[in-house]
Amino acid sequence: MRVIEFQPLDHKEAQVTGYLRTIIKEQQNRKKCYPAIVICPGGGYEMVSEREAEPVAYEYMAAGYHVFILRYSIRPKAGDFRPLMELANTVEKIRKNAREWKVDPDCIAVCGFSAGGHLAASLGTLAHNEAFIKAYGKNHGFYPNAMVLSYPVITADEYAHIGSIENASGNKKGTEEYKFFGLDHHVTKDTCPVFLWHTSEDDCVPVENSLAMARALSKEKIPYELHVFPHGGHGMSVCTEEVGVKSPYNQRWMKWSIEWLNQLFGYQK
Repeated sequence: MRVIEFQPLDHKEAQVTGYLRTIIKEQQNRKKCYPAIVICPGGGYEMVSEREAEPVAYEYMAAGYHVFILRYSIRPKAGDFRPLMELANTVEKIRKNAREWKVDPDCIAVCGFSAGGHLAASLGTLAHNEAFIKAYGKNHGFYPNAMVLSYPVITADEYAHIGSIENASGNKKGTEEYKFFGLDHHVTKDTCPVFLWHTSEDDCVPVENSLAMARALSKEKIPYELHVFPHGGHGMSVCTEEVGVKSPYNQRWMKWSIEWLNQLFGYQK
């Protein structure tokens, strides 16, 4: 394994840590490249949760993926598309270095938790939006091939996680800028496939967020998979004792997301 670090933009607020698999040259039919996944931990755009970083990365690494963790800008620097520009630049940089890093450029997913799910979903829904293009520039290869969204912040309606949307928009509830970040209204026929999971008992980010995303995806006939577990609170991460929320039943989401990605990417470890 090779560990790399880089800053997605020319400032110190954001940092990417990448875990690159090593090509095993002794294997006769060795792989020439691997799929990659970029992890966006949650934290309401107030902080970046560590228990939604490395513990998740290790699971995808074990499944045969290159993994990149984005520790993005938070409040008060989360407005003006900054975290989204950081994520876009991260994916773009992975594609530009695909040959050197042994990444399949057509198999790059983004994975987000809570507010990090909002960030990941923003890249999959706002990448073609005029307001974002004006802020970042034209698409230079930052669009993801898939999204894995864990109890994501999605809506800007009565089920919104108000703090996350206010921090992402840089504006107060009720303003047009605030409403813009309701991502279920930005799903189009160009949105990539999505894996979603949530718990029905989540009292921080209501399950209606994932349900709204699923409805929007269904309307546009975008392939998606949705799992709603009957029990469990918010922020369960990989649902193990390591992250402080042991739940073997809900932990199945991890295996399912890997199987879903493998099927989508046509990948076998």
